[in-house]
Amino acid sequence: MRILMTADAVGGVWTYSLDLARALGAHGISVDLALMGPAPGDERQAEARRIPGLRLHEHDARLEWMEDPWEDVARAGRWLLDLADACESAIVHLNGYAHAALPFRAPVVVVAHSCVLSWWEAVHGVSSPPRWDRYARAVATGLRAASTVVAPSRAMAACVVAHYGRPADLRVIANGRAADGFRPAPAKEPFIFTAGRLWDAAKNVNSVCAVAPRVRWPVVAAGDDRAPDGTRIVPGAVHHAGRLDGQAIQDLFGRAAIYALPARYEPFGLSAVEAALSGCALVLGDIRSLREVWGDAAVFVPPDNRRALASALEALIEDEPARLQLSMCARARASMYSDRRMAAAYAALYRELRRMPVAA
Repeated sequence: MRILMTADAVGGVWTYSLDLARALGAHGISVDLALMGPAPGDERQAEARRIPGLRLHEHDARLEWMEDPWEDVARAGRWLLDLADACESAIVHLNGYAHAALPFRAPVVVVAHSCVLSWWEAVHGVSSPPRWDRYARAVATGLRAASTVVAPSRAMAACVVAHYGRPADLRVIANGRAADGFRPAPAKEPFIFTAGRLWDAAKNVNSVCAVAPRVRWPVVAAGDDRAPDGTRIVPGAVHHAGRLDGQAIQDLFGRAAIYALPARYEPFGLSAVEAALSGCALVLGDIRSLREVWGDAAVFVPPDNRRALASALEALIEDEPARLQLSMCARARASMYSDRRMAAAYAALYRELRRMPVAA
């Protein structure tokens, strides 16, 4: 079976797509990866091309959540329709929404990784402004047209229903991560690690940077420090490692004793899985999705309470047995979120959809 899968190289969807494409090979499924948005770097392209059976197709187009994208979205839609026919795709797997309304000849799976409306509400505490109304209509239309909608958590599924109505078929398949390369160093080092765009209010990495002077251990932050408008975020009393990929970030995960991500919005959170696989104790934002994913295997703090964040970090610094116990619990929990388990669930879904008639 060959499937057409869309992706972009802007955020975690890229990692998710490659891990899923790689793991689907064990189920006899190969992927045509339709990449839209900004082009990935040479290292990322090379990583994609090393996956057996994967064919990479690139199209320069703004994504549906970007400013004024609709001409590009329409042009990309025509490209996707032609590509699905040319590749004889058995399933179309969209990691976006609007294109699900197109007349594909194959069943369409939409994966709700995140959305602007739920992001806006979580970050700003109010509904999104009218300038996002067209986006909302396009998302709702795509969700209604999809054969199946998948969310990575029950919390994200609830966001889909709350903002766009309930799709005809809504399921939850947890994201997974390939564990290769994520393992504890022989001896953990006394520092706190955080990762994410420093300007992203959803990830809230800036709060970890802000409390660095209040904790005894140094804080290391990895991620882009330049906002989309060109403003540079000064990380303060932390070591800023810059934007890292591959072995460099795996090394920091492996060495760090604590990983902090007091997120305001995180529909699943692959970086926390990577940290847990690497033996870090987790300090996370107290939001519904992260509670669902991690249960009692993490310490949770209100995202906007920096005093609570500093206290939680300092408590783990002081109590080594508690920190080690928490890291072991997190590592065991992370084993639930493997790429193999994720791929098995998607393979079963694809085969189920192939047996169903496609609406004309």
